[in-house]
Amino acid sequence: MAGHVGIVGCSAEGAALCYRTTCTEGTAHRHPEVSMHTPSLHLYVERLDAGDLQGVADLMLASAEKLARAGADFLVCPDNTIHQAFHLVEPRSPLPWLHIADEVAREAQRRGFRKLGITGTHWLVASEVYPERLRAHGLDFARPTEAERLETGRLIMDELVCGIQSPRQVEYLAGVIAGLKAQGCDAVVLGCTELPLILNDGNSPLPTLDSTRLLARAALRRAAAIRP
Repeated sequence: MAGHVGIVGCSAEGAALCYRTTCTEGTAHRHPEVSMHTPSLHLYVERLDAGDLQGVADLMLASAEKLARAGADFLVCPDNTIHQAFHLVEPRSPLPWLHIADEVAREAQRRGFRKLGITGTHWLVASEVYPERLRAHGLDFARPTEAERLETGRLIMDELVCGIQSPRQVEYLAGVIAGLKAQGCDAVVLGCTELPLILNDGNSPLPTLDSTRLLARAALRRAAAIRP
């Protein structure tokens, strides 16, 4: 593969899963060149808590500039939440990007789903990151309750991001997804890149759309299309 993938990282667990997928799902151990840059997570969290999307965008752009200098051909960000700042990033970016929600929407269309439940951090679920892109692809959506958003966000930021996994997390999140199923959803977006570490089609009440791996696979396809 000739393309060079640039990964704009945020949280370590999700970025690592994206990196591993990009490197291991190539054919016969052949994967594209990959570079990743990740600032300290606390810098993103401080800006998200303050509602400072321009600050989030500035961090993403700083990574983009470093990756461009490293020779990347295009960029991906395996963090759904910070895509809230994407509209501030894309016009100033030195390189083109793949948008994680677009890749999820395309997979949903391919599999014939019509209404998606959105899970992820409380910042992500309250945002328009997925609703905006899903509507553009003709898809409907539903969100968990406010209490479920807050507890899911706590599990993600206090536990999964720190590498802590437990059956209790799976049990709780399965209940959240069951609620989305009751709202008429026929699939669920694992809209935090740590969620695929514990959730899959085998333990979820709904078919899952793994945003992390879908983005990595899209990056592989883009890289393969780039000719030397």
